[in-house]
Amino acid sequence: MKNTARKAALAAVAAAGSIALLAGCGQAPSTSGESGSAGAKSDFVPCMISDAGGFDDHSFNELGYDGLVKASKELGVDYKKAESKTDADYQPNISNMVAQNCNLIITVGYNLADATKAAAKQNPDTDFATIDDNSITADNVQPIIFDTAQAAFLGGYAAASYSKTGVVGTFGGQQIPTVTIFMDGFADGVAYYNKQKGKDVKVVGWNEESQKGSFTGGFDANDTAQNTAQGIIDQDADVIMPVGGPIYQSAATAIKNSGKDIALIGVDADVYNTDPSVRSILLTSVEKGIEPSVEAVVKAAAEDKFSNTPYVGTLKNDGVGLAPFHDFESKVDPGLSGELDKIKQGIIDGSIKVDSPASPKS
Repeated sequence: MKNTARKAALAAVAAAGSIALLAGCGQAPSTSGESGSAGAKSDFVPCMISDAGGFDDHSFNELGYDGLVKASKELGVDYKKAESKTDADYQPNISNMVAQNCNLIITVGYNLADATKAAAKQNPDTDFATIDDNSITADNVQPIIFDTAQAAFLGGYAAASYSKTGVVGTFGGQQIPTVTIFMDGFADGVAYYNKQKGKDVKVVGWNEESQKGSFTGGFDANDTAQNTAQGIIDQDADVIMPVGGPIYQSAATAIKNSGKDIALIGVDADVYNTDPSVRSILLTSVEKGIEPSVEAVVKAAAEDKFSNTPYVGTLKNDGVGLAPFHDFESKVDPGLSGELDKIKQGIIDGSIKVDSPASPKS
């Protein structure tokens, strides 16, 4: 926050000790956004712009939005949001939020980096936060990033352990670092399982060494994504991890249409909770702690504690993790959870190395 009036208003919020309730429905990008509370007690306004996946992607856009809503409720403030339908919406949506006097603008996704960088330079008195991008160096931009290779390593190990065909697969939306970091960790986890167990489980859809693999070209759940998933199935994979928001929905359709015993691994959220329609085929999910990280960044900015120091989610700080097996608990090897606990500790203490060209560098 950049003025004393907002500080005084926040002090009043603390003195009052009350929390206002937020409305739950959204507005189109061209509108003034969404009011979090009819009786907000502060003029601090946090705002968020989605990527083309939209806020109902059951993935990182939705998780980011949930963090914004939660923080706004606790602060008793209004928030605004703008949903992008295509890449062409990014710059206009950011400009719209600036024009509405947003104090903190959170842009969701690597693809908004260029538009965010330009806006941050043009508006030095506005704070920005970027989810899944660490490319901007500016006093008024805080990256929120995740070393998801660590959690995906656990997912790859679990996939290899569960597989009956000896083939597991992964594919992505776009070949960008925030996607390939999952695929690298997944492949490393499979390789570690093979080394520990003397097995030869194969990964299809991604070659970590060459950094080449299967991509749909976007994040929409469409025929291209379904056909890409089918290509993985046709290679005898019985565990599939799609990386890229809604594309998992197309993979789920391909799995169900196949009539085969194939398991799905979700990403970003615990998809078991965000999308009950895939519970019957969901082995687990590789999670990012997007919701709590956004909540923390919003609260810090509201308290005039904004920092451009990156937030990096890791296994150590619970910023990334592997979701429970839920309905698959009785289907996995009885010793798998214990093995994963040991591997997690090994990654945390450094005795097990997990690295990806896309991993955040300290």
